Amino acid sequence: MVLEVAVKAATGAPDVLGDCPFCHRVLLTLEEKKVPYKWHLINLSEKPSWLFEVSPEGKVPLAKFDGKWVPDSDVIVGILEEKYPEPSLVTPPEFSSVGSKMFGAFVKFLLSKDPNDGSEQAFLEELKALNEHLEAHGPYVAGEKVTAVDLSLAPKLYHVDVALGHFKKWSIPKDLPGLIAYKELLYARESFVKTKTAPEYVIAGWGTKVNPA
Repeated sequence: MVLEVAVKAATGAPDVLGDCPFCHRVLLTLEEKKVPYKWHLINLSEKPSWLFEVSPEGKVPLAKFDGKWVPDSDVIVGILEEKYPEPSLVTPPEFSSVGSKMFGAFVKFLLSKDPNDGSEQAFLEELKALNEHLEAHGPYVAGEKVTAVDLSLAPKLYHVDVALGHFKKWSIPKDLPGLIAYKELLYARESFVKTKTAPEYVIAGWGTKVNPA
């Protein structure tokens, strides 16, 4: 049984997988669980009409379970865990919110035009907290084994690297070794190598937000 998923197509390249970190999270989960799937690439600048019938806000990712399209990466990942319990990717509850504020802080910093608005400092605080957690509990968030929280953080950290490197010439400080080792561990996983989009599509995806016309 091949699972169907609808994911973002690349900005300016509708036949190429796009840069949505939430779509990427779903693909990582499918790869880690070895679930056969096929994707439908959705061009978000020309959304097909059927998309709004199944996702009123016109958002991806979507996954088709029992003939019905289901939106929201949290919901999709939860259903995948129920339907395909092996290997388990369940994150222990006490670790499930680790790093959860990092992406919001990253977006604020990336889009900020004011170097004194505190957004860089707030983002750094989130990275430091994540680094501390990993140094105490690592190599993954919940210890030796990859879990759902890692598959949520991996695409977001990739966006941090690519987008901040390109638009702000900024990179994660070297004095956060736990975080840097974690990132390298995630990026080296077969699931990540198979499902990541090229850096230029991450840059294209953020470009319209960083420099709106």
